[in-house]
Parts: sequence; C-alpha cells; structure tokens
Amino acid sequence: MLKIGIVGSGFMGRTHAAAWAKLPVELVGICSADPERAQKLAVEYATQPFESLDELLKQVDVIDVCTPTHLHRDMVIQAAAAGKHVVCEKPLARTVAQAAEMIRVCKQANVHLLVAQVLRFAPAYVQAKEVVARGDIGKVAVQRFTRCSALPKWASDNWLMDFDRSGGMMLDLMVHDFDFARWVAGDVESVFAKSLRGQRPNATEDYALVILKHTSGAISNIEGGWAYAAGMFRTGFEIAGDAGLIEQPMDSTTPLAVYMKEKNVAAAEAMIPTSPLAEDPYWTQLKHFYDVMTTDVQPCVTAEDGMAAVQIGLAAIESVRSGRQVQIAEVA
Repeated sequence: MLKIGIVGSGFMGRTHAAAWAKLPVELVGICSADPERAQKLAVEYATQPFESLDELLKQVDVIDVCTPTHLHRDMVIQAAAAGKHVVCEKPLARTVAQAAEMIRVCKQANVHLLVAQVLRFAPAYVQAKEVVARGDIGKVAVQRFTRCSALPKWASDNWLMDFDRSGGMMLDLMVHDFDFARWVAGDVESVFAKSLRGQRPNATEDYALVILKHTSGAISNIEGGWAYAAGMFRTGFEIAGDAGLIEQPMDSTTPLAVYMKEKNVAAAEAMIPTSPLAEDPYWTQLKHFYDVMTTDVQPCVTAEDGMAAVQIGLAAIESVRSGRQVQIAEVA
C-alpha cells in the first residue's frame, strides 16, 4: 500500500486529500505553512499533521505537492533527493528552467514526476480527445476554449494575486487549456496574446485572449479570465476539423455534441451519452497516477507535457508585455 503525504492544506490540498481517501493508499499526513489548517485537515481524514517536509518525507512513498507555484521547484527536488515519487499540482513550475531542473532531478533519482493537469481526466475533454484521435472530425483546424471565473480570493495570503509567485491568471488558470489544446492539436509554434492587465497594470481583475499556432497548422483561440461576478465559473470549448465539429457549450451538463459534415450521419451516432459530471476528475487523475506508480501503465500526461504548458503560458505573458507574437523557442 502506497504511503502518501500531502504538502499544502489549502483548496487543492483538501481536494487531493478527498480523492486519495477513495483509493487503496495510506494517507500518512499533511504538512503545511498553516499548522491550524493542517491540523483540521488531518483530523478530517484521520491522519496527522507534520511540522516539516523533512519529517513527512521519512514516512511516505509519495509526496503530493499542493502548494503555491513558486514553491514547487524546491519541494519537488527535496522529495526526489529523498527517493520519493512526486505528484505536483499545475502549473509544474514558475519558469521553464525550474521545470527542466525538476524533470532532470527526478529522472536521476528514478522517481515519477506526475503533473496534475486535471483537464486530461475531465470526462467531456477526454471524450473530445477520443473523438479527435479516432479521426471522426478529420484534421483539427481551429479550437476555441473558454475558462473564466470570478477573482479568486481563497488562496492563503492571496498569493494568486502576486504575479511573482503565481504567474498571474494566464499561467495559473489558462494553463489548463494551454495543455489541452496542445494535447489535441500538437506542439505549439507561436503565441500571441492580449490582456486587460496588459492595458491596465493596476487592475485587480484580469481577462485575456490568447492565440496559439500549432506546428500542425491548427489554430487555438483561448479565452481566460478572473473577471466574472462572485460565484461564477464558466468553461466551454469547440474543436473544428475538416470533417466535423465537437462542441461543449459553456456551463453545460448535456452530453458532448459531435456534428458531422456528412448528411447521412445519424444524430444518435453523433452524441456521446455521458455527462461531464459523471465522475470527479480529481479522483480519476489520482487513480491514474496510482496505477502509474504501482503497475506498468504509462502516464497520459508527462512531466515534459507539464513543462510545455508552462512554456506556452510564459510565452503568452511575454506576448502581452511586448505586444508581439512570441515564438515558443524564445521561452527557455
């Protein structure tokens, strides 16, 4: 039975604890910069709080890093040095150089570095990827993604609003869709972006439009924002190919729709009868990581994928800053 330790007791720490609790693992303990919150979470999941990562590392096989982004690099390297497998929340790191170092150190230590890019486990997105992989809609040409929410205020000491620590909305929030767009349409060649914060640096809210050009020739248009009214969170997507269209409207719980250009395709054959709410993607994600660590299953998201998503996010940030299209190769 794998012994799991979680670092971080905030929103993602709680979310991962709930998912691990449904798996055949032993949740050994919680380590957090907030001892009171760590104690509360430990009691809830019948485990114990730890005062330091060093002490927790002595007791576990796997460290699950659910801390602010700027802390990921040091914690992952510390865990790898102790010979522990690592699950790390997205974005993998604050910079590409940090991500590359984390990957190198984990490979040298022969431990897994598993990046929690949860969209790869969200049912509607998984189904869309399967439709594309089967060739049902032909060659992907244009993708559109939306991910917009209210300004997040749940983070400890409001670290998400600190650009140096979080990378801002484009790196923290839009990294989901950057990763998924690349998973579907392949590597990204260049990025062009505009944002509200780019025009108004002192604005609290942020909103951005990002265009990815893929080496395949496909184009991805990605909308992201921390600018909605309190309590709002909307996501949706379209994937258009030369033979059809996949659609998941914003805020929809209806089955994913696939529309084919051929008129003889029956409507019943163009629907995938599974609600996107059928399964908790965080549980699906950690179950997959559990299988990777205990069997010969290969991860459906690699550490290199996590680094590529960070690279796209940083290219978008640089595009906003410079006002020009940024080649991915420029971001190292």
